[in-house]
Amino acid sequence: MQFLTKAFIINTIFICSAAAQAFCQNTQPAPLMAKIIDTASNPQVFADGIVSTPYTEWATSFAPDGKTVYFSRGAVYWTICFSKMINGAWTRPKVANISGRWRDTDPFITPDGKRMFFISNRPPEGMPQDKPQTNFHIWYADKFLNGDWAPPHYLDTVINSKAGSNYGISVNKAGDLYFCSRDREGHSGMSSYCAKWMGDHFGKPELLALRGNEEVQDPFIAPDASYLIFESGADLFIVYKNGNGWSPAENLGPKVNNGDYNSSPCISPDGKMLYYSSGRIRGFYKRDPVHHALNYDELEKEMNSDFNNQPNILVIPVNIPKASN
Repeated sequence: MQFLTKAFIINTIFICSAAAQAFCQNTQPAPLMAKIIDTASNPQVFADGIVSTPYTEWATSFAPDGKTVYFSRGAVYWTICFSKMINGAWTRPKVANISGRWRDTDPFITPDGKRMFFISNRPPEGMPQDKPQTNFHIWYADKFLNGDWAPPHYLDTVINSKAGSNYGISVNKAGDLYFCSRDREGHSGMSSYCAKWMGDHFGKPELLALRGNEEVQDPFIAPDASYLIFESGADLFIVYKNGNGWSPAENLGPKVNNGDYNSSPCISPDGKMLYYSSGRIRGFYKRDPVHHALNYDELEKEMNSDFNNQPNILVIPVNIPKASN
């Protein structure tokens, strides 16, 4: 997530096998892979004026065919919206049928398109249904044949801890769940975790220590688990699967990380585009208190700009090589 607090997660009290633990472990020494951002490319505003606006948007996720995009909008009441590509153009967004009542964010569509995981403060069954929860936990909804989403279910595992919130979900083809959470299990700050899918339940979440003691959040796992992109500080990084661990973290470089705060990385289903959220500032008038005071038209122009420091969704081509095992 972003300028908003983010911590995405899931809980289960079963013990991972040794192989599951190894998969989620710290980085292992390995040479960095080639740069994935072409130096001739520049990030563009995604679906300008439709998905990306002067308002607040983040956390994209696509249906497998790439023709439906889900995202979060709203600085206060976070809401999950979606837009469809029809005749080569993105349509005016709608609120997803499972959202709009509670604060919902960080939608993630599984690689097969059959399930959406998301974060919400809605009350689970058995609790008063007129009051939000203090924390944000992981929920999921299965897809109906007509394209709508079935009533959501609370992910009732050890991943959803009463002690804190979870954010930044992603899931690979094997069903393993990645998320982040703040101050979880004695780890200070925002940390990311992997909970292996054991066939009928999630294993105990394992810490992803990908940059030493630095915070790691918004983990996006590749469908085949060959790489993982995440946020640390204000920048986005990538690591590659390296045997039972991960290669050293590689900064995605100045085309993506220009000093502004970036978050919510997502790779398109075809693997060719990186989507991420960034609160950039551009097109503001230089304040000149001596010679020129801003008038209202100029102020309005600034605030109606995409780059008014409210997060937008940006997109840039990528070339992600396969990691060698």
